[in-house]
Amino acid sequence: MSLPYRNVALAIIGALAAVLLPHAAQAAPLIPSVNVGIGSANGPQDVAVTLQVMAVLTIVSLAPSILIMTTSFVRIVVVIGFLRNALSTQNVPPNQVVIALSLFLTFYVMAPYWGEANEQGIQPYLAGEITQEEALTNTVAPLREFMFKQTRETDLALFVNLSDAERPESQEDVSTFTLIPAFLISELKTAFQIGFLIYIPFIVIDMIVASTLMSMGMMMLPPVMISLPFKILLFVMVDGWHLLIKSLIVSFK
Repeated sequence: MSLPYRNVALAIIGALAAVLLPHAAQAAPLIPSVNVGIGSANGPQDVAVTLQVMAVLTIVSLAPSILIMTTSFVRIVVVIGFLRNALSTQNVPPNQVVIALSLFLTFYVMAPYWGEANEQGIQPYLAGEITQEEALTNTVAPLREFMFKQTRETDLALFVNLSDAERPESQEDVSTFTLIPAFLISELKTAFQIGFLIYIPFIVIDMIVASTLMSMGMMMLPPVMISLPFKILLFVMVDGWHLLIKSLIVSFK
């Protein structure tokens, strides 16, 4: 391109930019900004709102721990972990699949209790029918009912004695902070019992394969390499996932 034509092209581009850019700047939508800061409160009401926001943020940050401590998640994820180790499949299914399956099964098991907590505690509070204290009590009540069903008396008695509290006359006298650890160790015990039953058929396969290889003089061949396909075949033939999930769900009834 010769110099005159180049100068003409640059002049046209400059004129278009001068005309279009101001209009584009005016037509651009305003993007809101979010500012978080600390200032002086104008009254007690501002302090109360601030404390409520901090409490909500704290609950959101502790949501995974609350989900683990007060729901069926512990038993489900531990049992599936035992199954994966019994099959000797290393990381199959992967951790993401195990966690996702455990979460969805937890939602399925806990749906009636969460629905009851929402109807009795959260919705009446949002409608202004009950106070915060009543909402908290009504929301926790269904979860306490679930945990009491799954907690052994010996485990609950252990933490009641360790807390040096008076002997409770009823379930209402048991503190939630005493109930939660008792519920956790009860869930772990139940999960280990189920895991033991899961291991038995796969151990039998491992013993048969190991004895066969030893009798054939193939002691250098890892028995796991041979037994793994047979364990997977057995698990698929008996529809293992169906039986396992059904047993887990029924164990919470």
